[in-house]
Amino acid sequence: MSKKSHTGLVEVVMKTKILYISILLLLFSIPAEAQCAMCRAVLESEEGQETAKGINNGIVYLMIVPYILIGAVGYFIYKNKKKPTSLKK
Repeated sequence: MSKKSHTGLVEVVMKTKILYISILLLLFSIPAEAQCAMCRAVLESEEGQETAKGINNGIVYLMIVPYILIGAVGYFIYKNKKKPTSLKK
């Protein structure tokens, strides 16, 4: 078995594993809608809506962090792929 065909076989196996794992994650997700509905009901019953505003701001802050992390990782991957490889003589 040549090195090139072995590398191709490894890529096919990895892609197949990723596909199976993705399908399993989509099929066996944990529902979390009940908690959101409960929070909304409690927050809507309040008079001044100050707590609701605070909760909404907290959700926005929590959403920003993963996007920043993913962006930073993507940037570093892009920079590392773009670096010129050293030429062998």
